Amino acid sequence: MPLTRLEVPEERKWDLSSLFASPADAEKEYEAINVKLAEISAFKGKLDRSNVIECLKLKSEIFRRAENVYVYANLTKDADTAEPEAQAAAEKASNLMTGCMNAVFFVEPEIRSTFSPAEMAKLGAENPDFDMYFKDLKKSLGHILPAGQEKILAEISNFAGDFKNAFMLLDNADLTFNPVRKGGKSVELNHGNYSNFLQDASQDVRRRAFENYYASYKAHINTIAALYAASVKKDVSVAKIRKYKSAMNKALDSENVSAKVYDNLIAAVHKKLPFLHSYIRYRLRSLGVDELHMYDLYVPLTAEYKLELEYDDAFDLVKEALSVLGDDYVALLDRAKSERWIDVEATRNKRSGAYSWGTYDSNPFVLLNYTKTSHDVFTIAHELGHSMHSHYSRSSQCYEKADYTIFLAEIASTVNEVLLLKHLMRGADGEKKRYLLNYYLDMFRTTLFRQTMFAEFEEYAHAEAEKGMPLTAKSLSDEYYRLNRVYYGRDVVHDEQIALEWARIPHFYTAFYVYKYATGLTVAVNVASRILAGEEGFVEKYKKFLSAGGSDYPLNILSELGIDLEKKAPFLAALDEFTAALEELKSL
Repeated sequence: MPLTRLEVPEERKWDLSSLFASPADAEKEYEAINVKLAEISAFKGKLDRSNVIECLKLKSEIFRRAENVYVYANLTKDADTAEPEAQAAAEKASNLMTGCMNAVFFVEPEIRSTFSPAEMAKLGAENPDFDMYFKDLKKSLGHILPAGQEKILAEISNFAGDFKNAFMLLDNADLTFNPVRKGGKSVELNHGNYSNFLQDASQDVRRRAFENYYASYKAHINTIAALYAASVKKDVSVAKIRKYKSAMNKALDSENVSAKVYDNLIAAVHKKLPFLHSYIRYRLRSLGVDELHMYDLYVPLTAEYKLELEYDDAFDLVKEALSVLGDDYVALLDRAKSERWIDVEATRNKRSGAYSWGTYDSNPFVLLNYTKTSHDVFTIAHELGHSMHSHYSRSSQCYEKADYTIFLAEIASTVNEVLLLKHLMRGADGEKKRYLLNYYLDMFRTTLFRQTMFAEFEEYAHAEAEKGMPLTAKSLSDEYYRLNRVYYGRDVVHDEQIALEWARIPHFYTAFYVYKYATGLTVAVNVASRILAGEEGFVEKYKKFLSAGGSDYPLNILSELGIDLEKKAPFLAALDEFTAALEELKSL
C-alpha cells in the first residue's frame, strides 16, 4: 500500500511557496486577474500604434499571473488527486485560463487587420520583448482567413479535438484486458503494468500479456480506425483551409522547421536499419529463445546487474554525472533538492508518472514517483534536465520569450540521460557494462528508430487522406505491419498483433509530433559527445542554448551549437553511436 502524504518527510515533498504561500493567496489572485480582464477589454476595436504595445504588455501580465494560479492549483491536485477541494480549485483555474483566452481573442485579429507586414516588423524592432511575437504574426498572414471565417473556424476548433478525447476515454476508461497467468496466479493486466510484463523473464508470460493486450484493441479496431481517420481528415482540411501545401507542412511551419529535417531523419534511419537488424539478431542469440517475437524486444539481456539505489544515493549519482556541466549547474541541482523543488515519493492518490513544470515566476517543480529501479534513476536526470532548461531560459529571457518550443523540449532532458549513462559506463565491465550498453541501444531503438517508424506511418496516413483515399482499419494496419517488417527485419517474428500497434498511440492525434522525440535524441547524443570530448568552449555554448528559450526559431538556436538538422550529418553521427555501442556489446 502506498504511503499517505502525511507519512512523507517534508524534505521529500515540494514546497509551492514560490507560487503562493497558501490556497487563500491563490484565491485572492482571481479577483486581481478579473480586474485586468476588464482593463484589456477597453482596447477592443481601438488598437493602433499608440496603444498596441501597452495592450500586449497587459495581455502578458494577465497570462503570467493566471499561469501562476493554474499551475499552483494543478500541482496541488496532482499531489492528491482524490482531494475534493484540490479538484475544485483545478477546475476553477482551468475556467480562469479559458476566460483569459476568450478575453484577449480580439488582439491578434485586430493587429493583423490594423498593421501592414512592414509596420509589424518595425514594431518588433522597436520592442525587442515582442519581436518574435510580431515575426510569428507576420509569418502567419498568408494563412489567416477573413474575420468572419476565422470566427467560424474557432467555433469548429472547440470540438475538433474531440477525436482525441474520444480515443482517450475509450483507451483509459472503457478498454479492459484479460488477466495474465503468472506463477500459477491470475494477475491483472492494465496500461500501467503492461511494460512490466514485457520485461518478465518468462517468454510465455510475455506472450500472454502481448496477446491479451492486443485482443482488446482488435475488438475495437473499427471504432479506433474511424476516430483516427477523422482526426487525420481534420488535419488535412484545416491545412487546406489555411492554404498550406499539406498537413505536414502546416505542422512543421508552426515551429519554423523545414521538411528537410523530417526527410533527413527518415533517410538517415533507413541507411542505418541494417545495424538495427544486427541488434535484433544479437538479441535473438542472447536470449536463447527458439524464435524472437515482438514481445521479446523489451526484456533485459542480463538479469545479473540491476541499478537499484535509494533516492539520496541516486540523486548524488546524477549530480556527479552532470558535474561536467560546471559548478553553476551543480549548484542549481543542489538548490532543487534543498529548496524542495522535487516531490519524490509515490503516495496514495498521487498522479502517476513524472514531469517538470512551473511558471516564469516560480522555480521549476519536479514530480516523481520514485522506486529503486534503473528507470527511476534515469528519470531523476531526465526531469532535472527539463527543469534546468526552464530555469536557465526564464532567468535569461523576458516572459514573452522564455518558453522554448516543443521541438527543443526533449534535448536537455535527454542530454542528462546520456551523460548519466556514459558516466556509469566509465570503468564498468562484465554484466554491468552489458546491462548499460543494452539500455543505451534500447534508448535508440525505442526513441530514434521506433519514433521514426511512427513518423513514416503518420506521413502515410495524411498523404492518403490528401489523395482522397479512405483510411480503414485494414489499410492502416497493413501499412503499419509493412513498416514494422522494414524496420525490424527478418530475425524477429512479426506477430500479427503488431499490425494493431498504431491503434494504441495517443500521440498520433497530435499530428507530426512524434518525430520530435527522434530529433531530440539525435541532438542530445551530438551534444553529450562533444561535452564529454572536452571540446573547448562547448559547455558554455550549451548553456547559451539552455538560456535561449524562445528568443529565436529552433533551427537557428541549434545552429549556435553547430548542429544543422537540415543536413544528414547530425543524424548519422548519432546513429554511429548506436553502431559503436552494438559492436562493443558484441565484443563482450
